[in-house]
Amino acid sequence: MYQFVGNVAKSILTLSGSKAKLYETQHIPNEGGFIIACTHNGYVDIINLGIALLPREIHFMAKKQLFDIKGLGWLIDNLNAFPVDRDHPGPSVIKVPRELLKQNKIVGIFPSGTRNAESSNLKQGAISIAQLTKAPILPAAYIGARNVGEVFKRNKGYLIFGEPFYVTSRGKEGREEFTHILEEKLESLTHDLEERVTKRKKKS
Repeated sequence: MYQFVGNVAKSILTLSGSKAKLYETQHIPNEGGFIIACTHNGYVDIINLGIALLPREIHFMAKKQLFDIKGLGWLIDNLNAFPVDRDHPGPSVIKVPRELLKQNKIVGIFPSGTRNAESSNLKQGAISIAQLTKAPILPAAYIGARNVGEVFKRNKGYLIFGEPFYVTSRGKEGREEFTHILEEKLESLTHDLEERVTKRKKKS
């Protein structure tokens, strides 16, 4: 189902002009499991990221509450999302992504582009998973269309990838150190992407 929905979404976003323009795709690993941490400001960014990595599939970390919504829960479950209780995190927060990475699959985590408590927790979650699994983190940033309304308005999307990195420090101090590193990488990528988009718009 993932491949079918991904290709349908790709066609729709291409026709609307909202399919993301990709930058620095050479940083995307060709094989093996990895964690992708991408800035998040809507749901079109998740779709664009999923399309960008096809035919490989991303297993998205999603709020547990979304799975309780009739219809939506069934859909995201069939699109490789897995539930996480952010209010009461337990061993499953690590267990599921750990198993996925062992199978050389891709785990997607979407902190917002701004620094807040929820976003920091998600970034720290990505670092914790990387610490335990030794999997690399691929940072990415997105700006552009955020929802269906903006897609219908033909708002464009842009996606940039940074160099994958490994979490080499252990323990709580290591988590805090690399959480800051991830924040800095995401902010730097966002700034780089904004500059590229501005230059692109001036040329057109």
